[in-house]
Amino acid sequence: MSKSSGRKLVPPRALLLDFGGVIVATTHVPGWRERLASHVHSLLDQAGVKAPELSVEQIADDIKAGGVADSHWKDAMSRPFSPRELRHEEFWGDFVAGDWPRPARDVVVAEAYDLCRKMGTWKSERVVRKGMLDLLDAADAAGVPVGIVSNALCGQVHVDFLETHGLTGRFAVVIHSDEVKVRKPNPEMIWLATRALGIEAGDAWYVGDNFDRDVLCGQRAGVGGNILMEAKGTYDLPYELKLKPDAIVADPVGLLALFTEATRGIAA
Repeated sequence: MSKSSGRKLVPPRALLLDFGGVIVATTHVPGWRERLASHVHSLLDQAGVKAPELSVEQIADDIKAGGVADSHWKDAMSRPFSPRELRHEEFWGDFVAGDWPRPARDVVVAEAYDLCRKMGTWKSERVVRKGMLDLLDAADAAGVPVGIVSNALCGQVHVDFLETHGLTGRFAVVIHSDEVKVRKPNPEMIWLATRALGIEAGDAWYVGDNFDRDVLCGQRAGVGGNILMEAKGTYDLPYELKLKPDAIVADPVGLLALFTEATRGIAA
Protein backbone atom coordinates (compact mmCIF):
# COMPACT_ATOMS: atom_id res chain seq x y z
CA MET A 1 0.00 0.00 0.00
CA SER A 2 0.99 3.66 -0.03
CA LYS A 3 4.13 4.63 1.85
CA SER A 4 4.84 8.00 3.45
CA SER A 5 5.82 11.00 1.34
CA GLY A 6 9.16 11.51 3.05
CA ARG A 7 8.37 15.20 3.51
CA LYS A 8 9.87 16.65 6.68
CA LEU A 9 7.24 17.45 9.29
CA VAL A 10 7.16 21.04 10.45
CA PRO A 11 6.93 21.63 14.21
CA PRO A 12 3.18 22.01 14.66
CA ARG A 13 1.48 25.11 16.03
CA ALA A 14 -1.73 23.04 16.31
CA LEU A 15 -2.65 19.37 16.26
CA LEU A 16 -5.94 18.55 14.51
CA LEU A 17 -7.36 15.08 15.06
CA ASP A 18 -10.13 12.99 13.58
CA PHE A 19 -12.45 11.53 16.24
CA GLY A 20 -13.32 7.94 15.33
CA GLY A 21 -10.22 5.85 14.65
CA VAL A 22 -7.83 8.43 16.12
CA ILE A 23 -9.12 9.71 19.46
CA VAL A 24 -11.37 6.71 20.02
CA ALA A 25 -11.71 3.16 18.76
CA THR A 26 -15.23 1.96 18.07
CA THR A 27 -16.98 -1.40 18.03
CA HIS A 28 -20.56 -2.08 17.00
CA VAL A 29 -23.08 -2.98 19.71
CA PRO A 30 -25.13 -6.10 18.90
CA GLY A 31 -28.85 -5.45 18.53
CA TRP A 32 -28.56 -1.68 18.11
CA ARG A 33 -30.58 -1.69 14.89
CA GLU A 34 -33.48 -3.59 16.44
CA ARG A 35 -33.44 -1.26 19.44
CA LEU A 36 -33.65 1.77 17.18
CA ALA A 37 -36.37 0.18 15.03
CA SER A 38 -38.45 -0.49 18.14
CA HIS A 39 -38.08 3.16 19.15
CA VAL A 40 -39.17 4.32 15.68
CA HIS A 41 -42.15 1.95 15.80
CA SER A 42 -43.17 3.51 19.13
CA LEU A 43 -42.91 7.00 17.62
CA LEU A 44 -45.24 5.99 14.80
CA ASP A 45 -47.72 4.56 17.31
CA GLN A 46 -47.58 7.70 19.43
CA ALA A 47 -48.25 9.82 16.33
CA GLY A 48 -51.29 7.70 15.46
CA VAL A 49 -49.78 6.56 12.15
CA LYS A 50 -51.52 3.51 10.73
CA ALA A 51 -48.90 1.60 8.76
CA PRO A 52 -49.21 -2.14 9.44
CA GLU A 53 -46.55 -2.87 6.83
CA LEU A 54 -43.99 -1.10 9.04
CA SER A 55 -43.29 -3.80 11.59
CA VAL A 56 -40.25 -3.52 13.83
CA GLU A 57 -38.54 -6.05 11.57
CA GLN A 58 -39.30 -4.04 8.42
CA ILE A 59 -38.13 -0.81 10.01
CA ALA A 60 -34.88 -2.54 11.04
CA ASP A 61 -34.41 -3.73 7.45
CA ASP A 62 -34.93 -0.20 6.16
CA ILE A 63 -32.47 1.22 8.69
CA LYS A 64 -29.94 -1.33 7.45
CA ALA A 65 -30.61 -0.41 3.82
CA GLY A 66 -30.34 3.27 4.69
CA GLY A 67 -26.96 2.64 6.26
CA VAL A 68 -25.72 0.91 3.12
CA ALA A 69 -26.95 3.81 0.98
CA ASP A 70 -25.26 6.27 3.35
CA SER A 71 -21.98 4.36 3.10
CA HIS A 72 -22.04 4.47 -0.70
CA TRP A 73 -22.96 8.17 -0.63
CA LYS A 74 -19.99 8.90 1.64
CA ASP A 75 -17.66 7.06 -0.74
CA ALA A 76 -19.00 9.09 -3.66
CA MET A 77 -18.57 12.35 -1.74
CA SER A 78 -14.82 11.79 -1.56
CA ARG A 79 -14.60 12.64 -5.24
CA PRO A 80 -15.82 16.29 -5.34
CA PHE A 81 -13.41 18.94 -4.12
CA SER A 82 -15.87 20.54 -1.71
CA PRO A 83 -18.58 18.05 -0.71
CA ARG A 84 -21.44 18.99 1.59
CA GLU A 85 -22.67 16.90 4.49
CA LEU A 86 -25.85 14.85 4.44
CA ARG A 87 -28.64 16.40 6.47
CA HIS A 88 -30.29 14.39 9.26
CA GLU A 89 -33.63 14.76 7.46
CA GLU A 90 -32.16 13.37 4.25
CA PHE A 91 -30.84 10.28 5.95
CA TRP A 92 -34.20 9.42 7.49
CA GLY A 93 -36.54 10.80 4.86
CA ASP A 94 -34.67 9.58 1.79
CA PHE A 95 -32.32 6.75 2.75
CA VAL A 96 -34.48 4.99 5.34
CA ALA A 97 -38.11 5.98 4.75
CA GLY A 98 -38.22 6.87 1.06
CA ASP A 99 -40.93 4.27 0.34
CA TRP A 100 -42.88 4.62 3.56
CA PRO A 101 -46.37 6.13 3.65
CA ARG A 102 -46.11 9.91 3.81
CA PRO A 103 -47.39 10.22 7.40
CA ALA A 104 -44.77 7.74 8.64
CA ARG A 105 -42.02 9.47 6.68
CA ASP A 106 -43.06 12.82 8.11
CA VAL A 107 -42.67 11.46 11.65
CA VAL A 108 -39.08 10.31 11.20
CA VAL A 109 -38.13 13.47 9.32
CA ALA A 110 -39.48 15.56 12.19
CA GLU A 111 -37.48 13.46 14.66
CA ALA A 112 -34.41 13.13 12.43
CA TYR A 113 -31.88 14.88 14.68
CA ASP A 114 -32.84 12.91 17.77
CA LEU A 115 -32.92 9.67 15.78
CA CYS A 116 -29.42 10.33 14.43
CA ARG A 117 -28.19 11.05 17.94
CA LYS A 118 -29.74 7.87 19.31
CA MET A 119 -28.39 5.84 16.39
CA GLY A 120 -24.85 7.12 16.93
CA THR A 121 -25.05 6.44 20.66
CA TRP A 122 -26.65 3.01 20.48
CA LYS A 123 -24.73 1.75 17.45
CA SER A 124 -21.17 1.92 18.76
CA GLU A 125 -19.15 1.49 21.91
CA ARG A 126 -16.23 3.92 22.10
CA VAL A 127 -13.01 3.76 24.08
CA VAL A 128 -10.16 6.29 24.12
CA ARG A 129 -7.22 4.86 22.18
CA LYS A 130 -4.12 3.91 24.13
CA GLY A 131 -1.67 6.79 24.33
CA MET A 132 -4.19 9.53 23.51
CA LEU A 133 -4.26 11.00 27.01
CA ASP A 134 -0.45 11.09 27.05
CA LEU A 135 -0.50 12.87 23.70
CA LEU A 136 -2.94 15.48 25.01
CA ASP A 137 -0.72 16.01 28.05
CA ALA A 138 2.34 16.47 25.82
CA ALA A 139 0.52 18.97 23.63
CA ASP A 140 -0.55 20.93 26.71
CA ALA A 141 3.01 20.96 28.01
CA ALA A 142 4.29 22.21 24.64
CA GLY A 143 1.61 24.89 24.39
CA VAL A 144 0.19 23.34 21.21
CA PRO A 145 -3.62 23.48 20.98
CA VAL A 146 -5.45 20.33 19.95
CA GLY A 147 -8.61 20.34 17.87
CA ILE A 148 -11.11 17.86 16.48
CA VAL A 149 -12.02 17.81 12.78
CA SER A 150 -14.49 15.01 12.17
CA ASN A 151 -17.16 13.87 9.76
CA ALA A 152 -20.27 12.92 11.70
CA LEU A 153 -23.92 12.35 10.93
CA CYS A 154 -24.50 13.68 14.45
CA GLY A 155 -21.46 15.28 16.02
CA GLN A 156 -23.31 15.70 19.30
CA VAL A 157 -22.66 11.99 19.89
CA HIS A 158 -18.94 12.76 20.01
CA VAL A 159 -19.53 15.76 22.27
CA ASP A 160 -21.59 13.57 24.61
CA PHE A 161 -18.69 11.10 24.82
CA LEU A 162 -16.17 13.85 25.57
CA GLU A 163 -18.39 15.30 28.30
CA THR A 164 -18.99 11.89 29.87
CA HIS A 165 -15.25 11.22 30.03
CA GLY A 166 -14.23 14.68 31.20
CA LEU A 167 -12.37 15.47 27.97
CA THR A 168 -14.27 18.48 26.65
CA GLY A 169 -11.76 20.99 27.96
CA ARG A 170 -8.82 19.23 26.31
CA PHE A 171 -9.77 20.50 22.85
CA ALA A 172 -9.44 24.11 21.73
CA VAL A 173 -11.75 23.76 18.72
CA VAL A 174 -14.25 21.14 17.57
CA ILE A 175 -15.46 20.98 13.97
CA HIS A 176 -18.19 18.47 13.13
CA SER A 177 -19.43 18.12 9.58
CA ASP A 178 -23.14 18.02 10.41
CA GLU A 179 -22.84 21.35 12.22
CA VAL A 180 -20.83 23.18 9.53
CA LYS A 181 -22.69 21.53 6.59
CA VAL A 182 -19.56 20.38 4.73
CA ARG A 183 -17.58 17.17 5.05
CA LYS A 184 -14.05 15.93 4.50
CA PRO A 185 -12.27 15.81 2.10
CA ASN A 186 -13.61 19.35 1.72
CA PRO A 187 -10.58 21.37 2.88
CA GLU A 188 -12.90 23.89 4.48
CA MET A 189 -13.23 21.44 7.40
CA ILE A 190 -9.55 21.96 8.27
CA TRP A 191 -9.57 25.65 7.37
CA LEU A 192 -12.46 26.27 9.76
CA ALA A 193 -10.31 24.85 12.56
CA THR A 194 -7.14 26.72 11.63
CA ARG A 195 -9.00 30.01 11.27
CA ALA A 196 -10.55 29.51 14.70
CA LEU A 197 -7.05 28.97 16.12
CA GLY A 198 -5.58 31.95 14.27
CA ILE A 199 -3.00 29.97 12.31
CA GLU A 200 -2.33 28.90 8.73
CA ALA A 201 -3.04 25.33 7.65
CA GLY A 202 0.65 24.95 6.84
CA ASP A 203 1.43 25.34 10.54
CA ALA A 204 -0.89 22.49 11.62
CA TRP A 205 -0.70 18.73 11.65
CA TYR A 206 -3.82 16.86 10.65
CA VAL A 207 -4.25 13.23 11.72
CA GLY A 208 -6.91 10.90 10.32
CA ASP A 209 -7.45 7.20 9.85
CA ASN A 210 -8.31 6.85 6.17
CA PHE A 211 -7.05 7.94 2.78
CA ASP A 212 -10.05 9.13 0.78
CA ARG A 213 -11.40 11.50 3.46
CA ASP A 214 -8.51 12.33 5.76
CA VAL A 215 -5.24 12.19 3.84
CA LEU A 216 -6.95 13.73 0.81
CA CYS A 217 -8.44 16.49 2.98
CA GLY A 218 -5.05 17.28 4.49
CA GLN A 219 -3.48 17.43 1.05
CA ARG A 220 -6.19 19.74 -0.28
CA ALA A 221 -5.95 21.99 2.78
CA GLY A 222 -2.16 22.25 2.60
CA VAL A 223 -1.40 21.14 6.15
CA GLY A 224 2.17 21.15 7.44
CA GLY A 225 1.92 17.54 8.59
CA ASN A 226 -0.48 15.10 6.93
CA ILE A 227 -0.47 12.01 9.12
CA LEU A 228 -2.30 8.71 8.77
CA MET A 229 -3.11 6.74 11.91
CA GLU A 230 -3.93 3.10 11.26
CA ALA A 231 -7.29 1.83 12.46
CA LYS A 232 -9.89 -0.73 11.47
CA GLY A 233 -10.71 -0.15 7.80
CA THR A 234 -7.80 2.20 7.06
CA TYR A 235 -6.71 0.22 4.01
CA ASP A 236 -10.22 -0.59 2.73
CA LEU A 237 -10.24 2.06 0.02
CA PRO A 238 -13.43 2.61 -2.04
CA TYR A 239 -11.25 3.20 -5.11
CA GLU A 240 -7.57 3.55 -5.96
CA LEU A 241 -5.90 6.67 -4.58
CA LYS A 242 -2.26 7.54 -5.15
CA LEU A 243 -1.89 9.46 -1.91
CA LYS A 244 1.13 9.50 0.34
CA PRO A 245 0.74 10.81 3.89
CA ASP A 246 3.77 12.49 5.40
CA ALA A 247 3.90 9.84 8.12
CA ILE A 248 2.04 6.69 9.09
CA VAL A 249 1.61 5.73 12.75
CA ALA A 250 -0.04 2.69 14.29
CA ASP A 251 -1.68 4.49 17.20
CA PRO A 252 -1.51 7.59 19.43
CA VAL A 253 1.66 6.21 21.00
CA GLY A 254 3.37 6.47 17.63
CA LEU A 255 1.92 9.93 17.07
CA LEU A 256 3.26 11.04 20.44
CA ALA A 257 6.76 9.93 19.38
CA LEU A 258 6.51 12.01 16.19
CA PHE A 259 5.17 14.98 18.11
CA THR A 260 7.89 14.78 20.73
CA GLU A 261 10.63 14.69 18.10
CA ALA A 262 9.14 17.59 16.13
CA THR A 263 8.63 19.82 19.14
CA ARG A 264 12.21 19.16 20.24
CA GLY A 265 13.39 20.41 16.86
CA ILE A 266 14.49 16.96 15.71
CA ALA A 267 13.53 15.98 12.14
CA ALA A 268 10.59 13.59 12.30
